[in-house]
Amino acid sequence: MRLEDYWGIGPKTSEQLTASLGTERAVAAIESADVRALVDAGLHRGRATRILRRANGEAGMDVLATGDARSVYDDLLTIAAGHALTDHAADRIRVLTPLADSDAVESRLDEVVAARDAWAALDDAERDRVVTAFDEYDAAEGSDLAAVETAVALQAVGLTDGPFEAVGELAGAELRDAADALADVRGAIDPMRAGEDGDIEVARGADEELDRRRDQRDAARDLANSAFDVLDAVRDGSVRDFEALEAATIDHVAQRTGVEPATVRSVAPDDALDAADFVSATLRDLAAELTEAAAEREATVAADIRERIGGAEAADGTADGDETGGGTVADAVGAVADAAFLLSLARFAVERDLTRPTLVDDGIAVRNARSPFISGEVQPVSYAIGSHSLAGAAGAASADAPPTGDRVSVLTGANSGGKTTLLETLCAVALLASMGLPVPAEEAEVGAFDRVVFHRRHASFNAGVLESTLKSVVPPLVADGRTLMLVDEFEAITEPGRAADLLNGLVTLTVDRGALGVYVTHLAADLSPLPEPARIDGIFAEGLTSDLDLRVDYQPRFGTVGKSTPEFIVSRLVANASDRGVRAGFEHLAGAVGEEAVQRTLSDAQWSGGDD
Repeated sequence: MRLEDYWGIGPKTSEQLTASLGTERAVAAIESADVRALVDAGLHRGRATRILRRANGEAGMDVLATGDARSVYDDLLTIAAGHALTDHAADRIRVLTPLADSDAVESRLDEVVAARDAWAALDDAERDRVVTAFDEYDAAEGSDLAAVETAVALQAVGLTDGPFEAVGELAGAELRDAADALADVRGAIDPMRAGEDGDIEVARGADEELDRRRDQRDAARDLANSAFDVLDAVRDGSVRDFEALEAATIDHVAQRTGVEPATVRSVAPDDALDAADFVSATLRDLAAELTEAAAEREATVAADIRERIGGAEAADGTADGDETGGGTVADAVGAVADAAFLLSLARFAVERDLTRPTLVDDGIAVRNARSPFISGEVQPVSYAIGSHSLAGAAGAASADAPPTGDRVSVLTGANSGGKTTLLETLCAVALLASMGLPVPAEEAEVGAFDRVVFHRRHASFNAGVLESTLKSVVPPLVADGRTLMLVDEFEAITEPGRAADLLNGLVTLTVDRGALGVYVTHLAADLSPLPEPARIDGIFAEGLTSDLDLRVDYQPRFGTVGKSTPEFIVSRLVANASDRGVRAGFEHLAGAVGEEAVQRTLSDAQWSGGDD
């Protein structure tokens, strides 16, 4: 496949990747979603991530039907990647995409939930051991030795079955022997390249005989590079004949290199032209012989190391180990990389208290859901649209049992009442489930959506914004397949009367197309009678705290129009005004919204300190 066949890769990028990696390696990096390889080749990390998302999940990316949906998707993966144990695991998380196949979603959920449960079962000390092992793995840039040592650490804490079965299948004794062997190797090796010269460099200290031969070789090379100094040393004014010079040379070289005199004598030339020729030829030939001896010993030691790491060639020329020929080290490298990915998602799930959703054909329902984008204590919210089994008895909708069967809800209520946050939470739940990841809720049922249309409130008020908004939300709504519509304050983009007409049209179109929708608005009273499969829900502000913060019940009340309660906002402005003239202005507004209600709110806030 040509590089330019991939989304986002033009001629210049193709040339850049080819120059840095070569076409074959670049294609392999793209197919394996290797962000690091593309970044090392000079691509910006964000661009590399976008290319790999499209290359490995083109169909899934179509689920993100609007820019706001893509923004939620990016934010979710950024949060998840923040829990990654390694840089490579973070890269793999960043290129996750919604999965088009329901079996693939269930399979990933199986793995991630099992990993979550395994991580949750570890005590603090065991978790610290795993984190430390992966920190060292990252510091060593994922070297073979670091991978083997990390596999040993994972086995030690019992991460050996379920999604970590590949780690458990690594023989413990062989792993430890491989770790010892790899400590004798410089750099990374390919255990399947047995018999090839130069692919293992044995470290000093790994073999005493090899170290001795290397020392002799190095000493002989040093002498060969200073042959005239050697000649001057052996002459020393006392050598009168050639035979005496030969003997002195052999003794001197043997003493300086640690080589037996007989070995030096065996390489000395018989037909030297003169003393200088004799000394230089002897040193040159000795260095060559010792180099060959060191190489032979290194090959023997390397073969032993290769056998210990599980990748040596058998007598019939096949690789030892399993039928795939991976070898202990190669298996450990792959198993550790996969474990890092799953454990990173497990940490995300445990620390965010995520739950496995039940996958259904249609509908989205959550019980005690929490926004993944708000830190600290938040009020959990239950909500649903479409058919689901979280409901209680028919007609008995409550916070613990959202109503079922409605195709569309119109969500109303107080300013700063959490309506937009609820839309974001539903969007996050739908997208996490589509990627085969657990969701931030006590219980959830999530349908398989072909498109998620999330549209945030826009402050602009002009024809251009209206047109672009309609072009953004209508085409995915009328397309074939299942669509989830999450639209926030549509009225903000045009005048209220016409906005109500357009919103009414969107609600009826959503029902007609068999889609699901949640529409946030302050115009519920202006809407025409809604179609039967639609309802109105409300969020209510309940007053001010003693600190004059708005006190809101974020749990929507089903089938009820919420109140914006402007008297609460005006009450706070009256109480906080320090300038007499400004205060008088706010008091005038208090009269407009109901002075008695404002005074009652201020009185309630004054005496509610003990309630909060």
